[in-house]
Amino acid sequence: MITTTGLTKVYRSRGREVTALDGVDLHVREGEVYGVVGQSGAGKSTLIRCVNLLERPSSGTVTVAGQDLTALAGRGSRAGADLRKARSRIGMVFQHFNLLSSRTVQSNIELPLEILGVSGKERERKALELLDLVGLADKAKAYPAQLSGGQKQRVGIARALAGDPKVLLSDESTSALDPETTRSILQLLRDLNQQLGLTVLLITHEMEVVKTICDSAALMKGGRVVESGTVSEILATPGSELAAELFPVGGEASGPDRTVVDVTFHGEAATQPVISQLSRTYNIDISILGAAMDTVAGKQVGRMRIELPGRFEENVVPIGFLREQGLQVDVADTKTAAPADALLKEGAK
Repeated sequence: MITTTGLTKVYRSRGREVTALDGVDLHVREGEVYGVVGQSGAGKSTLIRCVNLLERPSSGTVTVAGQDLTALAGRGSRAGADLRKARSRIGMVFQHFNLLSSRTVQSNIELPLEILGVSGKERERKALELLDLVGLADKAKAYPAQLSGGQKQRVGIARALAGDPKVLLSDESTSALDPETTRSILQLLRDLNQQLGLTVLLITHEMEVVKTICDSAALMKGGRVVESGTVSEILATPGSELAAELFPVGGEASGPDRTVVDVTFHGEAATQPVISQLSRTYNIDISILGAAMDTVAGKQVGRMRIELPGRFEENVVPIGFLREQGLQVDVADTKTAAPADALLKEGAK
């Protein structure tokens, strides 16, 4: 549904150049909720503004619903009209709501329909329908100043849906809200994704957002996508930085004759008592140094750091047992992870 290829954005000012996007390749499938995460300055906001051509890329292409938007970014009037039409099928939700204080809630939602030339009765019908959809049917005549932050964001979402878009872009839409309101807005976005078949691309610096509603995610650093995939794929990727951020665990070995491993649970394995089975099967004492479990996309997933007695070579079989149960197992000490994995492969022969 959304594809960027070699997307680059360079800002030039007073003889200086700043590269905000550096060859970004991204693919968001139809009907999924896709999160782009990263620290401030990573290029997230520039990326999402390039997707709907609010910012024109320096190079590369942006394709939405099979249409190359960058090919419409010419200077002719026909190209401009085609780009405006394409943009009308892409909804945008902003961090700070961007509501007009002089307009009522209903009138704010009607604004994009006015620009599209929709008749007054049809605008009113659509606005009231959308207010009901986002749970604000009784706020049509209220003004933004009379609303809470969460209610303002619901109005912003309703306005973004006015043009019946197939794609919804969310630019840090929950970062200005308290945790409880954030959860309600995220649930609303997920409900809209499922009810309307919306494809949602959101950017955030909050890992909790990814865990709550995202099907897939990408990590950005320095204007580049350094890691991407479905949440399940990310959790199953050895050494995944994004998985470590989503489910952080800590803990050090209690001595030199101990093996510390990180175990990632996902799928059916997350509901099985594999650690206790390992302890009983091999009659070993296992210490749990840290754990982070949660429900992602309706499935229990998480990571656990455990300590096994003995050195690497003594734990080839127990670690192999964990991997046979469908778990991702990574040796926590990176200096000895490679030798340990080599031993495991040798033992499997």
